[in-house]
Amino acid sequence: MSLLSERILNMSTSATLAMAAKARELRAEGKDIIGLSLGEPDFNTPDFIKDAAIQAINDNYNSYTPVDGYGELKDAIITKFKRDNNLTYNHSQIVVSTGAKQCLANIALVMLNEGDEVILPCPYWVSYSDIVKLSDGVPVEVKTSIETDFKMTPQQLEAAITPKTKMIWFSSPCNPSGSVYSKAELRALADVLQKHPNIYVVSDEIYEHINFSDGHTSMAEFEDMYDRTITVNGVSKAFAMTGWRIGFIGAPEKIARACNKMQGQITSGANCIAQRAVITALEASPSKVQYMIDEFKIRRDLVLDLLNNIDGFNANTPEGAFYVFPDVSEFFGKTLRGKTINNATDFSLYLLEEALVATVTGDAFGNPNCIRISYAASQEQLKEALKRIKEVVS
Repeated sequence: MSLLSERILNMSTSATLAMAAKARELRAEGKDIIGLSLGEPDFNTPDFIKDAAIQAINDNYNSYTPVDGYGELKDAIITKFKRDNNLTYNHSQIVVSTGAKQCLANIALVMLNEGDEVILPCPYWVSYSDIVKLSDGVPVEVKTSIETDFKMTPQQLEAAITPKTKMIWFSSPCNPSGSVYSKAELRALADVLQKHPNIYVVSDEIYEHINFSDGHTSMAEFEDMYDRTITVNGVSKAFAMTGWRIGFIGAPEKIARACNKMQGQITSGANCIAQRAVITALEASPSKVQYMIDEFKIRRDLVLDLLNNIDGFNANTPEGAFYVFPDVSEFFGKTLRGKTINNATDFSLYLLEEALVATVTGDAFGNPNCIRISYAASQEQLKEALKRIKEVVS
């Protein structure tokens, strides 16, 4: 009898966390590593949110929370959905979890049976595929390209659907590509799904506010998709609250109740102090964090300008999040400083070892030709990182 389950033995290690761990090891050896691998804002949580957490501590919030979240937080989430997304939910449709990642795990565990297929437009967030597999589902990857800004077309969606298709998962703005689906593009995908009424959509909108396009559209805004869409969101990215670990969903009531039941047997309710702070965050106008979005846009333009001066990198212009996802396949088969580059993983490791810059291989996101570069770092760090990269690939 094996000590460890087949479930854990077959599970991949998160590539983003693995690269961050490797970078930490090299730093501990005294090497000056510039980390552009983690999806984490480099800003501090705004003071008005921290003040709310301090007040909650002083008000003696220290007990177990309701499994699906405080009622006052649900009120704030409902207000946020209506204000920002034109979506109307009630308390029984909201579940607060320990981060958006737990939201996704809950959804997969309560909806997927063995053999159910989940369509994943590539590139996709690193954990989607393994969460689906953990829940006995089957990931179905739909390849996209830089020419379409890494967005799935209606024709590709139609071709990927089979009698076993249960769900489609995607993020907009997208991690890792920064792509943003326009309202017209989402409507075109929804039109395909109208022919397949039993397929549900998971719309991951955690980067909603870090958006440089004409605006954000939620799939659930379409009346004919509202009852078939689970909207996942949280405060990690826009409010620089990654460590506070609060995510939430708006979903059809039956699905929300099932997620509540699942969560009750795994973690129960999310952290009490963090929940109180998030009430304040969500009640505030999104303009309170606009300074972060403005800075991210400046950094995006800076990174693209510097990448355009490095031969071998082919980058499009991402419209959201804080990543660029350049195609680096021109380096494949080449030997740099005595090291042969066979794929994106080799190239990402090469940049870490030779340029001392941590990135993430596109293999982890379902695209083997690209690497992900996070620009959630200071302009000075970004300039130095791209200078180092240029030196080791020239």
